Amino acid sequence: MIELYIDGASAGNPGLSGAGVFIKNGKDSRQLSVPLPIMENHEAEFNALIIGLEKCLPYKDHIISCRTDSQIVFHAVENRRVKNSTYAAYLTNALEMIDQFPLFFIKWIPSKENSVADRLARQAIRSQQA
Repeated sequence: MIELYIDGASAGNPGLSGAGVFIKNGKDSRQLSVPLPIMENHEAEFNALIIGLEKCLPYKDHIISCRTDSQIVFHAVENRRVKNSTYAAYLTNALEMIDQFPLFFIKWIPSKENSVADRLARQAIRSQQA
């Protein structure tokens, strides 16, 4: 099973943004800090999910257990729909990838349990401000 931790952050809403992705595959792990352009925080959260899923595609035969502290991303994926049409394209993109895995689970976790992905997302913002 692959554990995928994701987080998006924005310096302002909208503002410079970043995505943090932490992938655990047994004893192996990978950390990604991805700078994003100016966008809203929720958009950064969806981008983190998409980036994380893209990085997991080589593991198509694995179960993916995703964890996020974003309630909007959690509910959107869990219900396979968004209330705000602004995020519809992000969700469609994510679901197309999710459907390629034999099993995909998503769980909402408190921010304090998502500290690695949060740090990576904020690091991506700082890299653009330097």
